[in-house]
Amino acid sequence: MSDPEKNDPPINRQITPQSAANTPSSPAMTPVRFRGGGFAPAPVRGVGILVFVLLIGGAEWGTRAGFITALTLPRPSDVFATLVELYRSGLLAEHMIPSLTRLIVGSLMGISIGVSVGVLIGLSSWFRAGLVPLVAALFPIPKIALLPLFVIWFGIDEGSKYALIAFGTFTPTVVATYGAVDNVDRTWVRMAQSFDHRWWSIVRGVILPAALPGILSGLRISLAIGIILLVAAEMLGAEYGIGAYILEAGSLYDLERLFAGVVILSALGVTVSFAIGLIERRVLRWRS
Repeated sequence: MSDPEKNDPPINRQITPQSAANTPSSPAMTPVRFRGGGFAPAPVRGVGILVFVLLIGGAEWGTRAGFITALTLPRPSDVFATLVELYRSGLLAEHMIPSLTRLIVGSLMGISIGVSVGVLIGLSSWFRAGLVPLVAALFPIPKIALLPLFVIWFGIDEGSKYALIAFGTFTPTVVATYGAVDNVDRTWVRMAQSFDHRWWSIVRGVILPAALPGILSGLRISLAIGIILLVAAEMLGAEYGIGAYILEAGSLYDLERLFAGVVILSALGVTVSFAIGLIERRVLRWRS
């Protein structure tokens, strides 16, 4: 008779770690690298600043070497000297304070209404049926083209500027918000319903937190549009503001002052994006 142990199938043979270690032909066990990072972006510091330094250094070298004419691009060092002079003379504050006030007030109006309407569209079939066609009709309209109309309606003072910025930030916020609400995993909603949670509890505890990443991403676009419309509004009937400063510098063909205004707008955009990034890291820790 044959030995029954030799006829056992391989699946029935149990190999313990001790026996595997004592087997001469067993390969050495090596740790396996964790590969479940989920494509999470790793922070790389200094690269963004390096890009700015290289661009500014290249422009400075090109203007000093003669490859770039002064009529095309001023020296970055001259633009920096203009910014320093603006700060020392107090003109920087005189232009920045009105611009920041207009941007904050107008954006708060447009974003708050836009988020509210977007959530209602995402949650209610009646609001969706009535407002989505209206938003689709308003969204592609160039908001700058409506500036003369807002001047007629609200006057040439601050009212027209607030209204233009609010309307310009409203439509992209609505689209981003109800899109984010639509993308919420309905399994989470059904799970909350199975535990007999109330409607408002589901909205507050499930839908809004899950939609928050999409809403914050939409705010980046909305605030960038708000800065663009701020400059356009200040170029029409504003004595102080970054847009009025750039318009005056352009009419005098003062490239140093013109580029100084552009740098201020760029710094404002970077600051807004950095602030939204801080908010995302604070309120979206659950994604990590």
